[in-house]
Amino acid sequence: MRRKARRGGGKQIELEIDILGARGDGVGDHDGKPVFVPMTMPGDRLRVKLVGERSGGLKAEILELQEQGAGHVDPPCKHFGPCGGCTVQHVSSDFYRRWKKDLVVQALKRKGFSGGEVADLIQVDAGTRRRAVFAAAARGKKIDLGFHERESHQIVDVKDCKILTSDLGQILPPMRELLKILLGPDQSKADITVIGASAGLDVLVVTDAKLTLEGREAITVFAETNKVARFAWGRPKSEPEPVAIRDKPIQLFGDVPVLPPEGAFLQPSQEGQDILTRLVMDYLPEEAETVADLFSGCGTFTFPLSKKAHVHAVEGDERAITALTSASRRNDTDHKITTDCRDLVKDPVTADELEGGDCVVLDPPRTGAKEQCYELAQSDIRTIIYVSCNPNTFARDARILVESGYSLKEVTPVDQFVWSGHLETVACFEAIGYEDDEGDDGDFENEEQEDLSQ
Repeated sequence: MRRKARRGGGKQIELEIDILGARGDGVGDHDGKPVFVPMTMPGDRLRVKLVGERSGGLKAEILELQEQGAGHVDPPCKHFGPCGGCTVQHVSSDFYRRWKKDLVVQALKRKGFSGGEVADLIQVDAGTRRRAVFAAAARGKKIDLGFHERESHQIVDVKDCKILTSDLGQILPPMRELLKILLGPDQSKADITVIGASAGLDVLVVTDAKLTLEGREAITVFAETNKVARFAWGRPKSEPEPVAIRDKPIQLFGDVPVLPPEGAFLQPSQEGQDILTRLVMDYLPEEAETVADLFSGCGTFTFPLSKKAHVHAVEGDERAITALTSASRRNDTDHKITTDCRDLVKDPVTADELEGGDCVVLDPPRTGAKEQCYELAQSDIRTIIYVSCNPNTFARDARILVESGYSLKEVTPVDQFVWSGHLETVACFEAIGYEDDEGDDGDFENEEQEDLSQ
């Protein structure tokens, strides 16, 4: 197999791939430095060209595959390679499952855990992504619509995407035609969030382009003909304007209907949301009467938790917490749910404020919840349920909790970011004094390990 090299300089070397890195690139060694090569896997022998630096190592592109390692498969998507959305379609399913679980195991080992706390991987199928953010750009009379290339601002014009639900995939061709009117030929760009809902798609276009009367009329026709429940328009860092509303794009959290704000953060798939919710509820102690739901969003876990306990939901996004509060009032659950709009990164809930609570659930962004975990570590909370989308920041925060008297009972990895290096985890921590009553001392290994692939 040969791949055409880009023009330009760059040292050429021969390389053997040793491991698959955390982003899905194969990693070899050259003069003591890691070399990252896309679309490769352990056992591959290659001639490559060095093209830049990355993460204390070097980036390379394939000139020639001389010998192929075991476990390669044909990628199912024709956009694999240039598209930065999926980086590991080229590996066998068995290898993929082991690699995904090992992302969590290795992250924990680097922070002194044994890795034995990690349960089997739960996978979500491809074709289930109900929320996606597309990039779009006008180039003369042509519209590029899709995802960015790997480590680039260039857009891969996606014709068919294997991770999306059919509803999201089918909207791409008519969306291209609409964007010819909305963006025009002046090199305008846009980010387009599309979310599936039972009433139809929920679309938000964010761009610096001006919305004309012709554009408004085109949006109305587009919404009517493509089962779009709500179509909103916004400029960066501004409040979106609903342009066309045919129906309410309701989402169900538990059995409670919630109307999220335009472009709201939701779990990327309904199947993934159901799995995470089940795990959270399974880890919730039977005797828990009060729960703090931190980084609550629009109430993904708040409403299911409220069936079992009184819940105090805290979220920094004002529009999200307003949606949660409104849904609680409409569905007569406000006697079980209280809310607070608060930036938990700058202003975490303190140990004193948590005093007397039974359980905390937290679902922070990829940067984790370092400051909040310092407060949790000083609290008298018995059980902490941590939902994470980044194994590395989760492992850092887990170390904070464990060093302050908590035991990490179990971590369950959930793969709903199919064919990528992104991974969800749900973990349960219990206060060691509380565990001792049940005869569990929560021991772990103190073992530091380095892994250049991360």
